[in-house]
Amino acid sequence: MDHPCHKCNQPVEEGLPFCAHCGAPQIRVAMADPAPQPVTAAGGVLEPEPLPGATVIAAIPVPSRLSHAVAPCALAAAVAIVLTLLGLHPLVTTVGAGGLAVVFYRQRNPLAPIRPGIGAQLGALAGVLGFGMAMVLSAFVVAALHKAPDIRKVLLESVQQSAARYSDPQYQAALDLMRSPAGLVAMMVFALILGFFLCVVFSSLGGALTAALLARRDPR
Repeated sequence: MDHPCHKCNQPVEEGLPFCAHCGAPQIRVAMADPAPQPVTAAGGVLEPEPLPGATVIAAIPVPSRLSHAVAPCALAAAVAIVLTLLGLHPLVTTVGAGGLAVVFYRQRNPLAPIRPGIGAQLGALAGVLGFGMAMVLSAFVVAALHKAPDIRKVLLESVQQSAARYSDPQYQAALDLMRSPAGLVAMMVFALILGFFLCVVFSSLGGALTAALLARRDPR
């Protein structure tokens, strides 16, 4: 009995291994791919069973360190500002803000390894947040209590005291420039930049020292 060739559709006599017209082989073996067996997972959801030898890697969400660090660093900065308002020296509270940031971060993430480098980063973030909070609080106080004239008076008095100590004509000319409105603004901007730099540096130092102490206590 003849059957059509699968390639040219010409009749081929039964039993011939090749087509007489196109030479295509007539013996074909169809192999079906092994289908994965469905298995029931938790919740009644059917999931295919992995093939033998396949490597299954579980997707574990890795949280962002910054997202977990903002809250403890902000809390540490707020505590440092409160202690400063209570009369503690700003240098001590700035260093303490970095240390508290590391402590609060460890309480929220007890399994996270904290080394001096990470502690310095946490301390720097606490310093940035603390400086921002202090600036917002200072601006509110100045606006609410109308302290701008008092601040200008303090700056002018500091310039006058410097002028009384130095008699160099060039220095006096620089002091005269600083007495002008533009000079006072430049002094305030410089003071803010210097304060920001000191907050970040000393808070980083406090964070690094605290992290080093905690690292020595961690089990190896």
